[in-house]
Amino acid sequence: MRTRTLLFGACLLALLCVSPIDTIAKSKKKSDPKGWRSIGLSGGGAMFCPAISPVDPKLMMVNCDMSAAYISRDGGHNWEMIHAEQLGGNTRCRPAWHPTERDTLFAAGEYYGRLKVSHDAGKTFEPIGNLPNGLRGEIHICAAQPDLMFAGRQDETWRSEDAGKKWSVCSGPSGEVVGFVSGIGGLVWVATKQGIWRSDDDGKKWSPATEGLPNGDLLSISGSCQQKVERKKREPTLYCSVKATNDAGKYVGGVYRSDDLGNSWTSVMGGGINMDVTSADKWAQGDVAQYPTVLCTDVNPDIVWAFNTNTGVLPPHHTAAYRSEDGGKTWHATFFPDPRFKGYNVAPDYTTVGDGQFYQGAPENVAICPSDPDIVIQLDSGNCIITEDGGKTWFNGHTRQAKDEDLFENTGLVVTTTWHYYVDPHEPRRHYICYTDIGFARSLDGGETWHWWSEKEKAPWRNTCYDLCFDTDKPGRMWGAFSNVHDIPNDNIISGRHKGTGPGGVCHSEDFGEHWTPVKDLPLAPCTSIIRTQRPLDPTARKPKMVWTLVATLFGEGVYASTDDGKSWTRLGEIGSSANRRVYRVRADSEGRLFALVTALRNGGDWDESGPGLYRWDDDKWTRICDSLRWPKDFTIDPDNDNHILIGAADTKGEGAGLWETTDGGKKWACILRKGSQHFSASFSPFHKGWIYASLCEGSDGDALWLSKDGGKKWESFSKLPFRNIQRIEFDPQDEDEVIVTTFGGSIWRGPAEP
Repeated sequence: MRTRTLLFGACLLALLCVSPIDTIAKSKKKSDPKGWRSIGLSGGGAMFCPAISPVDPKLMMVNCDMSAAYISRDGGHNWEMIHAEQLGGNTRCRPAWHPTERDTLFAAGEYYGRLKVSHDAGKTFEPIGNLPNGLRGEIHICAAQPDLMFAGRQDETWRSEDAGKKWSVCSGPSGEVVGFVSGIGGLVWVATKQGIWRSDDDGKKWSPATEGLPNGDLLSISGSCQQKVERKKREPTLYCSVKATNDAGKYVGGVYRSDDLGNSWTSVMGGGINMDVTSADKWAQGDVAQYPTVLCTDVNPDIVWAFNTNTGVLPPHHTAAYRSEDGGKTWHATFFPDPRFKGYNVAPDYTTVGDGQFYQGAPENVAICPSDPDIVIQLDSGNCIITEDGGKTWFNGHTRQAKDEDLFENTGLVVTTTWHYYVDPHEPRRHYICYTDIGFARSLDGGETWHWWSEKEKAPWRNTCYDLCFDTDKPGRMWGAFSNVHDIPNDNIISGRHKGTGPGGVCHSEDFGEHWTPVKDLPLAPCTSIIRTQRPLDPTARKPKMVWTLVATLFGEGVYASTDDGKSWTRLGEIGSSANRRVYRVRADSEGRLFALVTALRNGGDWDESGPGLYRWDDDKWTRICDSLRWPKDFTIDPDNDNHILIGAADTKGEGAGLWETTDGGKKWACILRKGSQHFSASFSPFHKGWIYASLCEGSDGDALWLSKDGGKKWESFSKLPFRNIQRIEFDPQDEDEVIVTTFGGSIWRGPAEP
């Protein structure tokens, strides 16, 4: 998952000429489906590998890097997550809609990229063929003869003559596949990161086709292979892009065109396109404008799109989505997503409304409708943006603005992590979500629409909000646990793929989370948990006075407490070990006793055994009451029995993974559920005695949400919930018929309390 970066400040506002939006495309609202439904803000995380059907342009597919894939059936206005049992998200290989069969779709499934096919427009998928795992680049179906298919796999090009049933590797092309173009009469081209090859016999034999290109560093290929334009015969038209360089102040590279089957190539970096070789400001993505993707269709070979990295945030240096209608002789920018730009033509989303600007990212993931060159979708690290009119206007597939301009609705394209969902104890129509990447959001209407925190409202550590707690006496007063480090305590942190250290802390709000102010007197470290509980001021007194106490966990630092609403803090003893103070979660039982969980520390293949576990605070020291789990993730205490505690644990070898239970306050522990290598948490139902919910996050053997109605003896799964990286199970006090689940990469899901 990617973190958005602030690109530039308000000091540039005076430099920009703002014009109102007159004709921005409007997104369409769809009524909530029955059963499981996603809620909260959409988007917010990285999206990849889009595809649009040539038969029905309303059909679109998008992947994300948090394990899910999505289908839209109304042109990108609304999306549905493909059930994880059918297909997982793949970020390396573009799917392919069939050129004549509306409901047929080929896709690479899951991270490892196994070829699958759907014959019902993405509802169900099944494996097909002998193509090994590891698909790269794209899947390609030849429009002139759909049984002929090509696909990239690792550094190889593969070919099928029977619609994907049997595959063989092609001799000739080398390198990771970038894309394919095919025509009639046996013509096929493949571009890899090492060059371009052409075949004149349906892919049996290949020859290089890079004459005229300045280098072999291929970024993209596209083509228009129709044979008649305005009643005149012409050869297929090819476009490609190569890495651009600064050659003594001259721009070399970019977009090239061939009208002779790839025998020669000519630059078409015509008038109007960005050819910068020096950055225009400090927020540039590079000194030299690159063109990761070019797109065209068989409809008209002279209509071509080129998508650029920026050399500055101000036009004409911005990410512009260039379009040419004369084969590259002249270009014009179509994409003005920042409300401060002249020509602003993208519908508002919650970041442009909240922060008053658009955060530019390299649009490497784009797709065009093969039957309509005016329909284009582009994706980046948080946005899905679509045009239906050739770039005159764009709308957001990842969010939809409600009637109030600072409120937004869910479109189903939910691609980021959530840690908690809270209902305000004083005003139950106020709901809150703790997010990764986009930080925090709140609702005033019971979760129907959402307000994302604006630049003036944010905590100083804005990437992740891990937790919230509330003042039960004063409405509006609340505290939050914030951090610029995300994914704690999941595998990205434990395996070392993400750095586990960085800034964070506690903030408080006096206005229901509308504004956040950091507290002082705490180490600068990721704050992952915070509670407010009543504790004895002097535990040794005969009749100790009870005071409200804030308790927070700082990852790598320890547990801290405050008895003055966060004005000052005291570290509570030494928890964990000298090597591992990765304290992640704190809770209190009915008597106010504190329990805290220390999660895993791993150095390569070596696990720390001295620190992880569940600890109880005995008013002067921490006592480890569970020391047998090396990767505990979360725990919960039975509200009706303080000695009944559950821990969700992970383990790469499997022995320690599962849901662990003690009924005697930690003297004995037993595994009561194991459905995969990474259990996360459990929850006791506030409505039904004996009901326990359990979740798995990553590494599930199947369904990731489970329910026991008999205290953990028998379990049944929620098979209809489409997402399988479930973190926590939470409850709306006003609705006992539904549960709310937070996820690692699939936002918030709300659905039936029973399978």
